Amino acid sequence: MTIATISVNTDSEYVNTFEDLNLGILFDFDFKLPNADKSWVNLWVERYNDGEKESQPLTQLSYGNSPNEVDEGHLGFGMINPNSEDTLVFLYGPAVRTQPSIIEKKTKTDIFSSWDYAIGNEEVELEIGETKILAAYRETESNSISTVDLQDEESVNRMIKQDNIVLLLKVKIEEKNANRN
Repeated sequence: MTIATISVNTDSEYVNTFEDLNLGILFDFDFKLPNADKSWVNLWVERYNDGEKESQPLTQLSYGNSPNEVDEGHLGFGMINPNSEDTLVFLYGPAVRTQPSIIEKKTKTDIFSSWDYAIGNEEVELEIGETKILAAYRETESNSISTVDLQDEESVNRMIKQDNIVLLLKVKIEEKNANRN
């Protein structure tokens, strides 16, 4: 059962502001959640260092039980100063957001980084209980970085093993009375 729809919004005012001010990276999506009054949204970023998943999400946002029957608007993840030791990260959804927080990161020279949306430009349907990768950011000390199909689990696992740092933005929609973790 489709519970929500999401699509990439690369030309939003949010993205344009980030680019104009050279703030960093912003993954912005158009998000529509019918039955918002009966749903719970979990949005989080997993971090992998040298192939090892950290025990806690880098950042996370959970919200739900909206007073509205339908919620729609922007949903996304931002990184301010992604190439510095003082990198700030934040998440946001329709009418909710986290405060930017500083992440622990060692600044290295000769690092290649790449970021990309995991879904195409078309609208994607999200189902209850389904975990979906929305975007990825990665860094490697090697002199090249390969393209990855972020919808292919094998490709994602290979990327996690090959790259030094991988951040995966994920979303999961649950029913109102479902266990929220």
